[in-house]
Amino acid sequence: MSDILVRRARPAEFGAVGELTVAAYEADGFLDHASGPSYAEQLRHAARRAEHAELLVAVDEADVPVGTVTLVEPGSVMAELCGPDEVEIRMLAVAPGGRGRGIGEMLTRAVLDRGRELGAGRVVLTSMVSMTTAHRLYERLGFRRVPELDRTVAEEVLLLAFTLDL
Repeated sequence: MSDILVRRARPAEFGAVGELTVAAYEADGFLDHASGPSYAEQLRHAARRAEHAELLVAVDEADVPVGTVTLVEPGSVMAELCGPDEVEIRMLAVAPGGRGRGIGEMLTRAVLDRGRELGAGRVVLTSMVSMTTAHRLYERLGFRRVPELDRTVAEEVLLLAFTLDL
C-alpha cells in the first residue's frame, strides 16, 4: 500500500476528517443505534479530538484523507477505557470508497507502533457488537476479547472490549 501514508492530521484537514468519520459510521448503520445526533457530532468534531488525543489520518497519493483513527492516552478527556501503561484506539474509520485496501489495518498498526513509542504496555479499545469487520481485523492482529471490560453506553448499546499487549 505504498500509495497510502499514515500521519498526524493537519488542522486544515480536521473538517474533512470529521466528515469522513461520520460517513464511515453512517455507511454501516453504526449511528442508528448510537447515542443519536450527539455521537455523530463527536465523530464530526475532529478538531476537538486533536486537542485531547493524537488524531491520525491515512491519506492517498493526492494527500486526500481516506481513513482516520484517534489514539488516546490515560487521563485524556477522550479516554474511556485506558489506564496507566495503556493507550486506547477510538473512532477508527475508513472512507466508504476506500475500503478493501488495508487502510483500517494500516491505521491500527500505526497506533500499535505509536503506543510502543510512548512506552505503553497495552492497547485497549471498545467496539460495537455490530462492527464485525473491525473485530476480525483486531483478532487477526492479535487483540483478544476481554468480556470483563465490556460496557454498556447510552440507549443500551453494548461495547465489546479488546486488548493487545505490546
